[in-house]
Amino acid sequence: MKIKNVTVIGAGTMGNGIAQVFATYGFDVFLCDISAPALERAMKTISANLDRMVKKETITQEVANTALGNITTITDMKAAAHNADLIVEAATENIDIKLDIFRNLDSEAPEHCILASNTSSISITKIAAVTQRPEQVIGMHFMNPVPVMKLVEVIRGYSTSDSVTKAVMEMSQTLGKVPVEVNDYPGFVANRILMPMINEAVYTLFEGIAGVNEIDTVMKLGMAHPMGPLALADFIGLDVCASILQIMHEGLGNPKYAPCPLLINMVTAGKLGRKTGEGFYSYTEGSKELIVSSKFL
Repeated sequence: MKIKNVTVIGAGTMGNGIAQVFATYGFDVFLCDISAPALERAMKTISANLDRMVKKETITQEVANTALGNITTITDMKAAAHNADLIVEAATENIDIKLDIFRNLDSEAPEHCILASNTSSISITKIAAVTQRPEQVIGMHFMNPVPVMKLVEVIRGYSTSDSVTKAVMEMSQTLGKVPVEVNDYPGFVANRILMPMINEAVYTLFEGIAGVNEIDTVMKLGMAHPMGPLALADFIGLDVCASILQIMHEGLGNPKYAPCPLLINMVTAGKLGRKTGEGFYSYTEGSKELIVSSKFL
């Protein structure tokens, strides 16, 4: 099937990045969110990102202008879904919210429309089960930041059809991405491997084996990681890390996936990383310098 009209549900960090990529590659995009201010912030972010790409000469000003023109913001999900060939849900990582969105999308989207979720860990099969089109439900797990990162995990639910999988794999390539097909089990591949590493780094800190800087330095210089696991956890969001670990713990029944008590305490205290200004590091607006949180000094 030919995909031309794309709707993105959710205008947060992932949603606006997904919308930007589709729009840059010539798709007509509805960016939908229940919050008008969130849509305004999203468009400012997309505009700034495109301006940065023009300055770096990775795209032309004409491409940037066309991309902005390809995006229409909307708060009415019913209207946003009405003419879509593909809908990518990028709402918060909450199973109840996602299931509610997919029930509504299923009743409003055209029969041919593919319904995709950008979930990083929630079962595609469970999401598909609340629709009347489980064969057309699939996972498209983009990496953050979406305009920069090449990988897209394409997750097949239990009933996802071969034709839908093929269409999404091929379309992902037209976005300049590298799609990797994976099966629907907790954490998929990326987070099945990444989150236990982050959790072990938190345990290493929790047990007093080393400090924040020391742990991240070992992984950057010893393992050639571009970012240490504790800084990466701050970037992802400690609440997101804890949620993914809990989903894997419940889904796989293995205690090795249980989130570290320190991670749970930090989330409970509202220290979620970059988005709250403090996690394992403290963040000053406008500065890229990482300062270890006073809690760990």
